[in-house]
Amino acid sequence: MAMLTILIVTVLSLSGCMYPKSELKQNQAAPKEAVRNVQAAIDQYQSETGMLPMKNSSADTPVYEKFQVDFTQLKNKGYLSSIPTAAFENGGNYYFLIINEETKPQIKLMNLVTYQQINDIQSWVNDYKKNHDNGLPKGEAAYPGYSYIDYKAMNKKAPELRSDYSFQTIAAIMDESGRVYTDYGIDIMQAIQKKGDTGISADTDLRTVLVDSDMFVPVKAPVYHWVNKEPQAVSVQGK
Repeated sequence: MAMLTILIVTVLSLSGCMYPKSELKQNQAAPKEAVRNVQAAIDQYQSETGMLPMKNSSADTPVYEKFQVDFTQLKNKGYLSSIPTAAFENGGNYYFLIINEETKPQIKLMNLVTYQQINDIQSWVNDYKKNHDNGLPKGEAAYPGYSYIDYKAMNKKAPELRSDYSFQTIAAIMDESGRVYTDYGIDIMQAIQKKGDTGISADTDLRTVLVDSDMFVPVKAPVYHWVNKEPQAVSVQGK
């Protein structure tokens, strides 16, 4: 991670040429409006019923996948006239999630394209392990306990993972057990550079920096801590 600042500049330059931010932001207009509408609906729902319109989830569901909006309840009870076109339930590319459910419930989006890409990579890694006596297709080291993925070893082409926060191309990483994650280290670093690192403790889950900065949740991201003035993925089970 020592070259993180240089990498940020390089990736921004490349992504800016290929994907104009104005065009990408324009594509987010509909989801942004949908988030506002669904937020108003769940606020009214909670005010009138004392509950939140959430689908059931298991205790081990990761925090940023956990509480999906139950659009059936919102629609059937008249809080929404229709399900947003951005929602998976209406053919869209996002799950609408409720976070901070016990304090100040907020609507956020989970990008299902990225989610599926990570699941595909996970499937490739699992097949590689099965055929190589539990060995892993390790590339270069990413963080302590994490590595990038050697797609060539799996005879696969690396998918293009794109960040919802910066529109940059980002990478997948893998822990020592072969579990695959999306690496948002560059996005976190940029967000912290923008707002400053005052008040960040050693055990702060830096994924919250991204969640607080935009309408998206990080997809399949590891927990990050602030180590030597840089975000570092750490091993924390069940998060």
